Amino acid sequence: MAQIKELSGYLVKADERGPFDIIGDVHGCFDELIELLQKLGYTIEHNNRNGDYTIAHPEQHKLVFVGDLVDRGPKSHEVLRLVMSILESGMGYCVSGNHDDKLYRKLIGRNVQVRHGLEHTMEQLGQCSPTFVDKVRDFLAKLPHHILLDEGRLVVAHAGLAEHLHGRHNRTVRDLCLYGPTNGETDHLGLPVRLDWAANYTGHAIVVYGHTPVYEPAWRNNTINIDTGCVFGGKLTALTYPDHILTSVPAHQTYASPTRPFMEHKASA
Repeated sequence: MAQIKELSGYLVKADERGPFDIIGDVHGCFDELIELLQKLGYTIEHNNRNGDYTIAHPEQHKLVFVGDLVDRGPKSHEVLRLVMSILESGMGYCVSGNHDDKLYRKLIGRNVQVRHGLEHTMEQLGQCSPTFVDKVRDFLAKLPHHILLDEGRLVVAHAGLAEHLHGRHNRTVRDLCLYGPTNGETDHLGLPVRLDWAANYTGHAIVVYGHTPVYEPAWRNNTINIDTGCVFGGKLTALTYPDHILTSVPAHQTYASPTRPFMEHKASA
């Protein structure tokens, strides 16, 4: 049986070897997500009675989401409904992103600033039933901050994670998974200066992450960032593991403006 550790903040599914289709930051871009899933070969059926979705793949692929399902885009509530259906049916996994975590804190009554797209998500959830909103809160509460798959050969964390922290759980690891490392300073925009952890990564596990939009995914030291900024007019990208196939669909429109320019990474060994 798989070793499972969910309540400690990360999920280990040692005997899950894929194939996996790992999806970058969705940010409420529901129509693009449906288009990408169909391009990957999934069939999706919507139950008009209860609103849930049924999803299947002819080759038994499973989905893994790198987090930031919500905010900024037009249909965060439908992205949540779809991803919750996927996880409930055993068709995939999802880690928490910083935007998902902030939404959770808002839903449990914490004092958070309703900005950076959260205002749109709250407006969309305001059109949903209280039962659905409660379900969203419970779903977000259980999301791990990273996952280990294929006997630890594959790690998925929203902002990435250095090798010596794989499978660890404490507040520092959680924050690194959600936000990535910073040097404690702020840039000219007042944003935290992020450290490029992947530039010095030497681990054997493949780390797939998002959080910081890039124009094109590029392999760097056995890591890859697949957040290609769909909500900012870029595209929504999936990485198929273990074949390392990249599949993308373009954004249907620009839904929001990024607070900083997209990063450009050059591929490395």
